[in-house]
Amino acid sequence: MAISSAHLPLTSSPTRFLSPHSVVGAANFVKSLAFPPAPRVSARVCSSLDHPGGACRSRRVGFPRFSLPDDRGQITEEIPTPEKPERDFTGTAYVPVYVMLPLNVIGADCDLADPDTLLDQLRILKSANVDGVMVDCWWGIVEAHAPQHYNWRGYRELFQIVRSLKLKLQVVMSFHECGGNVGDDVHIPLPNWVMEIGLKNPDIYFTDGEGRRNSECLSWGVDKERIFRGRTAVEVYFDYMRSFRVEFDEFFETGVISEIVVGLGPCSELRYPSYPAKHGWKYPGIGEFQCYDMYLRKSLTKAAEARGHLFWARGPDNAGSYNSHPHETGFFRDGGDYDSYYGRFFLNWYSQVLIDHGDRVLSLANLAFEGTPISAKVSGIHWWYKTASHAAELMAGFYNPCNRDGYAPIAAMLKKQGAALNFTCVELRTLDQHEDFPEALADPEGLVWQVLNAAWDACIPVASENALPCHDREGYNKILENAKPLNDPDGRHLSAFTYLRLSPQLMEEHNFTEFARFVTRMHGEPVS
Repeated sequence: MAISSAHLPLTSSPTRFLSPHSVVGAANFVKSLAFPPAPRVSARVCSSLDHPGGACRSRRVGFPRFSLPDDRGQITEEIPTPEKPERDFTGTAYVPVYVMLPLNVIGADCDLADPDTLLDQLRILKSANVDGVMVDCWWGIVEAHAPQHYNWRGYRELFQIVRSLKLKLQVVMSFHECGGNVGDDVHIPLPNWVMEIGLKNPDIYFTDGEGRRNSECLSWGVDKERIFRGRTAVEVYFDYMRSFRVEFDEFFETGVISEIVVGLGPCSELRYPSYPAKHGWKYPGIGEFQCYDMYLRKSLTKAAEARGHLFWARGPDNAGSYNSHPHETGFFRDGGDYDSYYGRFFLNWYSQVLIDHGDRVLSLANLAFEGTPISAKVSGIHWWYKTASHAAELMAGFYNPCNRDGYAPIAAMLKKQGAALNFTCVELRTLDQHEDFPEALADPEGLVWQVLNAAWDACIPVASENALPCHDREGYNKILENAKPLNDPDGRHLSAFTYLRLSPQLMEEHNFTEFARFVTRMHGEPVS
């Protein structure tokens, strides 16, 4: 879910970068921070034209002003309106904070790309008392050339560095391609031997209604198909996870690896790749259904036969295209076919395929990682949330129209597998989205509230991460509000938060100062 990391600095002073070799030292630097109040300058609101979130823009923070007219109607002076007091999180629950490592921290030959620079940056993160880091463990690197030939070399070197600094590890089993999405600055394809199979049998990939293939990840239709050199897709995933568990046994036994995030789709998220930039999608398009490969079409036919309506064995023919808006389609408009007998059948099947895939892979992850917490990422599809159909969510596989809770069944599946839910977009504000793209009818705050409560109602842990780069206090405060809801009668809170992402921008002194303050508040400790 990464996007461009361009940002607007919070100060006008020259950019300064932190160095662990300075006279003061990184630890003393952070301890000496006298966190100032939010400056009255333009602060970047994190969003992008090319990504779920909207356009980048700047706006004033600090004290809004309004003018008073005199008795002749002339403006005489401007009086600042009081700023809302910042909430004090001292004494609140301790929420661990992790930081995602760069996508290219491990090179194509499974070597640690720049160990010296990484060590310096991790020392700085440690000085801010972060709990650990998250790293993608790329299938396309580790099992690149031949089935069950695994190369873990670079990851072992990385894990040793992390352990030496007494940090924890969240490891993502990344069974998807890196590249093609906004913010992907490297290209890591699926394993070569898998793509060779795909050349002969392109139906292993998700396919849209026009027949365009998406090699970002394997279609869930091949989960049980024995076409990968004698193995099914889920057997391939399991063998990979089992090899990882055996290879890094010492890191599991000592608790250095604190959590495994199981990749279940594009961007490691449990969703269909319904809005791929490679096929021309742009925000806030609704996307397209991705169920036209041979294997998912067979599954749909079987479901239609079981229902007794074989003519329903087809995808909707009036659902628009990637950049359509809901009201432009017969399927998603108010009163549209999404709520017809056929529409309900199709969407039930489409969403159940998603849930069944998550259930299968997580059950095998439990076998591979017995005793270690596992989790699954669910993406925040917040655009068109204020419409009746919730078209973008339906395309992604979340059957969540206004008259149905589409996240409760996902939470129930995660509960069954003992897995936590990791959700995105906790830093986004609905008002900001409305100002940037009012036509998108987005509501990230409403979506976050629904998903968090669906998970909490199912009594499963909920972790989160930001969807877009964030360096300003306003964004951090929004994350804190979601992490520790005010006056929650049950005292519920996030189980962990992962910051996207370690970058040169984060290492700039003014940005890191703000980040360190955020970590302190997430830990429930007082700030000076």
